[in-house]
Amino acid sequence: MQGAPLPFATRLVLSFAVFFRVLFDGVFAGRVKSLDDGGASALPPAPEAPRATPEVDTAELRRDGALQVLSLFQREGRLVDFLQQDIASFPDADIGAAARVVHDGCRKALRSHFDVERVRTEPEGTKVTIPAGFDAAAVKLTGDVKGAAPYDGTLRHSGWRVSSARLPERVTGHDARVVFPAEVEL
Repeated sequence: MQGAPLPFATRLVLSFAVFFRVLFDGVFAGRVKSLDDGGASALPPAPEAPRATPEVDTAELRRDGALQVLSLFQREGRLVDFLQQDIASFPDADIGAAARVVHDGCRKALRSHFDVERVRTEPEGTKVTIPAGFDAAAVKLTGDVKGAAPYDGTLRHSGWRVSSARLPERVTGHDARVVFPAEVEL
């Protein structure tokens, strides 16, 4: 049975919840994959959860996943250090040199843990037509939006979509709020 379409904000929150649940719950990920492969009719019944298993705090998993990504960008590219630094007094050449180091490290972290692809494959600046029924989560209309689709416009940004993610396993007892430990040289 098809339900009514969900509002964008609800879909956004749901996408984050499902994203992190797929990352941390292999059984749930298999059920989602079966939906993608064959539709709802291919979905096996949900296994009953064992009674002795404590409930998983999904809000904590979402928070920990976000902190884990921030930690990766800090470890590889010192992103938090760069963003926390007041750069107003630095010369542009120094900022550019620092940005190059941050960029290289963060790019390494991104490519090591995520596969990203463009939402639209046309070159930016290309004239495109957006058909009726387009995915509003994947295509954002800007400018003077009037009337109904199809819309003709210029592609200003190709967009990005994560096709796979490989985050490290959570370590029991690890405080995910510490995105990078203090360093003390002896």
